[in-house]
Amino acid sequence: MSTLMSAFAVLVGSFADLLHPLFQGAATAAAIVLFTALVRLAVHPLSRAAARGQKARTKLQPQIAELRKKHAKNPERMQKALMELHREEKVSPLSGCLPSLLQMPAFFLLYHLFSSQKIGGDLNELLGHDLFGAPLGERWHDALAAGGPFGTQGVVYLGLFVIVAVVATFNYRRTKRQLAAAPATPATGPDGQPVPGMGAMTKLMPLMSFFTLVSVAYVPLAAALYIVTSTTWTAIERAALYRDMPAAGAAMATVA
Repeated sequence: MSTLMSAFAVLVGSFADLLHPLFQGAATAAAIVLFTALVRLAVHPLSRAAARGQKARTKLQPQIAELRKKHAKNPERMQKALMELHREEKVSPLSGCLPSLLQMPAFFLLYHLFSSQKIGGDLNELLGHDLFGAPLGERWHDALAAGGPFGTQGVVYLGLFVIVAVVATFNYRRTKRQLAAAPATPATGPDGQPVPGMGAMTKLMPLMSFFTLVSVAYVPLAAALYIVTSTTWTAIERAALYRDMPAAGAAMATVA
């Protein structure tokens, strides 16, 4: 782990050196944004595949409903028929989870890097870097203690909160429009049974993006930059990939 963290610190430092002529003192923060964008770019083909899979699963809902009706008294036969249907249509019920799962190691690496005083036995010099006066290794409560919400550091977080709020509002309005245009039908899982709590989740979904504000407030600023960049990327990506998708399917895609 120590070797991995040292290598990752060198990578972030290299990005910062590359960006320094353009961003000067904010080069390390810019390097984190660049790193996040590269991670999302690498995962984008999987996101496109997940979108195709979700659209295919949504189109299968009438057939799944028919199989449920036909084999209502024989759960084992229904399960087998559903597996055959997914195999014939080359649809994986789990494909939507892959993009999110593959991003998690990158986030935790960044979180650990800016939460550690030492890397490979040496002092973590990255903790001395900041974004407009706000140290990348500190959190919102540190900014509040240093000068309050409108102090030099607090204003940086307010800027991030505004970005998250704008993205969350965009997601909220888009999801509400989808629901208004195509009222959600009961969603089913790979076994053909209704997804537990999916009705309540669909109603709650327009508000989910606002919960990102809590994450931004409690993680180191460097990790907050990752979250804000990734969340913004996700909003734009999903708006493009799921623009022609019915509301219920889009809601399930957002969960994934």
